Amino acid sequence: MDVLELARLQFAATGSLHFLFVVLTLGLAPLVAIMHTRWALSGRPLQERMTRFWGQIYVINYALGIVTGLVMEFQFGLSWSGLTHYAGDVFGAPLAMEALIAFFLESTFLGLWIFGWGRLPKWAHLACIWLVTATAYASAFYIMVANSFLQNPAGAVLSGDRLELTDFGALLTNEALVFSFPHVLGAGLFTGAMVLVGASAYQLRRRTPDVEFFTRSLRIGVVTASIGIFLTIGFGYAQFAGVQEGKFQSGRPGLIPLGFMTEGGNLLALVVLFFMLPLIAVLPRWRWTHPILIALTPVPFVMAILGWLARELGRQPWMIWEKLTVADAMSPQLTAGMVTASTIGFVAVLGMLAIVDYVLIARVIKRGPDDVALGAAAEQRSPALSY
Repeated sequence: MDVLELARLQFAATGSLHFLFVVLTLGLAPLVAIMHTRWALSGRPLQERMTRFWGQIYVINYALGIVTGLVMEFQFGLSWSGLTHYAGDVFGAPLAMEALIAFFLESTFLGLWIFGWGRLPKWAHLACIWLVTATAYASAFYIMVANSFLQNPAGAVLSGDRLELTDFGALLTNEALVFSFPHVLGAGLFTGAMVLVGASAYQLRRRTPDVEFFTRSLRIGVVTASIGIFLTIGFGYAQFAGVQEGKFQSGRPGLIPLGFMTEGGNLLALVVLFFMLPLIAVLPRWRWTHPILIALTPVPFVMAILGWLARELGRQPWMIWEKLTVADAMSPQLTAGMVTASTIGFVAVLGMLAIVDYVLIARVIKRGPDDVALGAAAEQRSPALSY
């Protein structure tokens, strides 16, 4: 492979690995916030245990995922200086907002939520997890603003040899953004909910003593996953109204099958979930359904990656549609050896983080809700501080 193909492969590999963390974060954050709200309103110990257990999984995924995001920032400077020179004034604005929100606001509110158990007033502690959710969604919004600009360079004009931002509002109302952002949020809900479904089915199949805990979690997961996959498919198809002419033409090898694979997998999940939705009352007791639910757990992760690949591959050979080619966006000083070495390093680090993430999450799931670190210190310090 030449330098350009290696650079593209590097970004595809690291971007896909990073998005595995992102899509789970977007799905788990609102679910944990809803559980915490129910605990704050009812004061029931079961709701507290659910908040702590699923919150622990969220924290693990977030902590490792934010490290992978740093690699994505490095790549823009290392491999794509042409993009920075040509469109940095436009493309960099939403990325700067995303970095501010994700690395400062979101992490700050999450830290307050993690260490606020038994220290913060009840409603202030609850507000923290909702602010975590809001900032996570805001972070995703600005990433989609930046990506949508690559798909459809609205709000900018050419000034000399650089693009100049003339209308920030046009960036925020980009036709490539209007449907793609809720599409990503739907995919996140689908992913987070299926983790609840798969983990609960695993525990119920092994006859856990926490039957009520995982029965409730399974039902929440099935309902949320059904909503998430419906939004994913609905807004996914709606995006085709604004697709650039020629982006998905049949003459591009492999692209059309990849788009069909994504929608086929989503439709299969939709059919299975809507078949199971009327049976939600008996699903926890029907142990023969549990292996099916466990097997469905990785489906949203696979579909999310295939969807991103279809969205990005369809834009080739353009980095910015009909404005800047990928070849011109690449750093001119790169060599095949440099890209190969950095790719090996990036993929090794991100791959290791992904493995560690899933191993830690699997251990938390296997141990169950009685051995969770989140909030445990507050309990040991003073039971009177609990809700």
